[in-house]
Amino acid sequence: MLIFILAYIFYTLYMNLIKDPKSTSFLSHKTVLRESFDLPLWLNIMYVHVMFACLAMLTGAVNFSKRMLTGIPKVHKLNGYFYFISVLIVTLTSGYMAPYSTGGRIVSIAFNIVNIIWPAMTVIAIAKARRKQYSKHQEWIIRSYLFCFTNLFIHLITSACTKGFGLVHDISYTIGVYGAIVLNLVIAELIIRFRKLPYNLQTPLNKNRGNI
Repeated sequence: MLIFILAYIFYTLYMNLIKDPKSTSFLSHKTVLRESFDLPLWLNIMYVHVMFACLAMLTGAVNFSKRMLTGIPKVHKLNGYFYFISVLIVTLTSGYMAPYSTGGRIVSIAFNIVNIIWPAMTVIAIAKARRKQYSKHQEWIIRSYLFCFTNLFIHLITSACTKGFGLVHDISYTIGVYGAIVLNLVIAELIIRFRKLPYNLQTPLNKNRGNI
């Protein structure tokens, strides 16, 4: 799993920072842009958005490691706060870019919903950990972490709609955004419900762990 995540991170950074740093391909699908659209500012915010989205994906993945939690819980805690900060920056930058979303207001609303529920889930996860409710903490962090894959799901669904069903890009992208949100929520609940957890978080795994 970690290998896939690292590969996807490198692919994302390459596509957005090296191959198409001006987002020419992405912006070509925007049929209408607000007069307030400032390309240099938008690009700079997009770079920050992409880099911290990748950092959130990486730090989140690392913290699911049993070795990280049982062997070096202090690093797990610190890494968790890096994840939280990354999520905040991703959602703040997304908040700026949302009004210029492909598909218009209906897509902008969807992104702003994500910008609310994603950090909220992360805050709940942290609160559960501080109360030593470790099983609940893991459940909420799974829900939070799935939102790191929002962009991946959007592109997969959008591509399926345009290439598989011949829909125009705006409609395909709108379906992709809402479909990604649904997938994030459903997959998280399926993992929580059916997957055998790699370790039991009902009680602290390290007696010398101390307060989180």
